[in-house]
Amino acid sequence: MALSEQAICIRTTDYSETSQVLRFLTRGAGIVSILAKGSKRPKSKSGGALDLLSEGQIVFTQPASGAMGTLFEFTETVSHLPLRTEARRLNTGLYMTEFIGLLLGEGDAHPDAFDLLHNALGRLADADAPVEAVLAYFQWRMLRHAGLLGQLSNCVECDVSINAEHGAGAVFFSSARGGLLCGSCGCTTDEKINISTDAITGLAGLQLARGRRGVSLSEAQTRGVNRLLSYHATYQLGKPLRMARYVIR
Repeated sequence: MALSEQAICIRTTDYSETSQVLRFLTRGAGIVSILAKGSKRPKSKSGGALDLLSEGQIVFTQPASGAMGTLFEFTETVSHLPLRTEARRLNTGLYMTEFIGLLLGEGDAHPDAFDLLHNALGRLADADAPVEAVLAYFQWRMLRHAGLLGQLSNCVECDVSINAEHGAGAVFFSSARGGLLCGSCGCTTDEKINISTDAITGLAGLQLARGRRGVSLSEAQTRGVNRLLSYHATYQLGKPLRMARYVIR
């Protein structure tokens, strides 16, 4: 039976001279891998080969576990052309698709994650978008959605409240322990990174954020948060994200 879903293309692989294997994040069916036969032909129903970040309505079959579906039709509903005119915005969008594709398994619906990616890509396309703040909010929300965010307000060992008053060099983060560590507890932990005062205040700001335009952080704060959350995601996934080198500063 054919299904119709809102979808964002998060991975493309050439299958043959004329066909592709496409990985979509759909709103109602989660992540699906689909064979797009003849998609690279100019007169295909998709209008030619699909690119990463392509977003629209797909019609496809969803096969039994372990096999690929077949793409029947793709109709673009959202153009992300503005992202392709600036490397920084494009790389950030590609980092987001890689991030979400690694955190979520196939076949489970995650409408909130779909909406998060959809809104983040839309915001990145705005000329006035604070790119690093959009990324910080995306990483924070996605890790929280996946249940991997950890404790970011108190020390996970002694429960002391962590805030900017601790100062630089006095706060750590450990992915293995699951959150922030005060200076005393951090000294007894092997796996940890030191985090800046800017990262601490940035995390506090994210806790108060509401809506996709609700983040108001300085460049230093967003940079500190992005470094921390990318480090945490890398540890949880067991491998670095390929696009991190182009995005995380």
